[in-house]
Amino acid sequence: MLSRSIDQHINLAVTGLSRSGKTAFITSLVNQLINEGNKSKLSFFDPVHQGNFIAAKRVPQKNYQVARFDYEGGITALTAKQPHWPEPTHGISELRLAIRYQPKSSLLRYATDMATLTVDITDYPGEWLLDLPMLKQTFEQWSDVTLALLKQAPRNSYAQEFLNKIADIDPFAPANEEQIAQLSAEYTQLLHQFRHELGLSVIQPGRFILPGELAGAPILEFFPYAGFDDIDLNRYQNADDTSFIGMLRARFIEYKESVVRKFYQKHFSRFDRQIVLADCLNPLNKGEESFADLELAISMILESYRYGQSGIFSRVFSPRIDKLLFAATKADHVTPEQHAPLVSLLNQLIHQSKHHISFEAIEIKTLAIASVKATSSGFIQHQGKKVPVIQGVTQQKFEQNDDAESSTNKQITLFPGAVPEKLPTQSYWQAQAFNFINFAPTQGLSKHECLPHVRMDQVLQFLLADKMI
Repeated sequence: MLSRSIDQHINLAVTGLSRSGKTAFITSLVNQLINEGNKSKLSFFDPVHQGNFIAAKRVPQKNYQVARFDYEGGITALTAKQPHWPEPTHGISELRLAIRYQPKSSLLRYATDMATLTVDITDYPGEWLLDLPMLKQTFEQWSDVTLALLKQAPRNSYAQEFLNKIADIDPFAPANEEQIAQLSAEYTQLLHQFRHELGLSVIQPGRFILPGELAGAPILEFFPYAGFDDIDLNRYQNADDTSFIGMLRARFIEYKESVVRKFYQKHFSRFDRQIVLADCLNPLNKGEESFADLELAISMILESYRYGQSGIFSRVFSPRIDKLLFAATKADHVTPEQHAPLVSLLNQLIHQSKHHISFEAIEIKTLAIASVKATSSGFIQHQGKKVPVIQGVTQQKFEQNDDAESSTNKQITLFPGAVPEKLPTQSYWQAQAFNFINFAPTQGLSKHECLPHVRMDQVLQFLLADKMI
């Protein structure tokens, strides 16, 4: 309580959608701080630049019921002889840092020569965030919104058979749990296909593809009902839980209250700073519909946060997010002059939400970052002209005879393409093909040195520096 009232504590939420690099981001952030001074690359982080940063270390977290973020696993993966990206998040995890510094400008300088800033970092699957709008929806409303998505391209080409099956349901017949379980499994399989084959971002309910401890539970066995326009709504309102429609509704409500609301109350309500990570390059590769889906997902996520200036009383009793950072990840996968267009494109993606948030006097920043830099940049001569290029190692996976998965590394030098500064128009999509490549981490990295990065010092400057003056 005392540390919060004198601004000695920050709850930092790290959020984003799958493949945006949350695990690598947290691993790098921790690595930069605990190894500061050993080949440090934090020149734009004022506490380091001005000399009042002393040291940082990991300390035991206070929330004993949440898994500890696997920093050791992440840094081991990145610094292995054959380095690879850390495993993605499959549940909620936390990590606590204690940062020692010498206060120079705040009132603390009169009380102590050394102060400690405690930073609690929470990481969780971005898919779970997309459940939060369900808190404001009835089962009918959720069904209507979900079915509208299923009937639109590109989902409709995958979902038609499922839509035909649920159209034949008698809503007031006795519930058949085996049939509901089977249809729920088919709906879950669709969600996996939307995510992994189509590259879509709006996946709901999020726990269906990342169930955690709820795997196999009936609370994850429901799906949208397609016939609300054709049934007696009074009869629907009076349907009990033993009917088909009643059981679907009951499970939806239970999921909303026992999973989604509990998640919000236990975790979201305590965050006071946030970073939203977004991979804009993969949706550009996937095409217009995938990119539009990313825009919708970001909008859904931002609507679910509590924003407002953080005064001393609200910090103690009701923390609110007062700093918000949008980060376009994998900036090292394009040439340096494309970083500005990448930031501009992300700004376009979040324009409506960012404009609304600005009215709440929230401090907002947008950056293009690489948590762990995997490429080098330079120029080559091509037809008498200097062409910007990047060089890195691609990781191509293949299956061996024993079904084990292996990989080969191939170093390439290329100009990966231009990032559009604005949301691409339909004519732009037709004329422009994107082929941004994913790179493997570079070899020769050390656990005890700062990882190479792009603008992680600016991330730290925005999120932490004002608490260390």
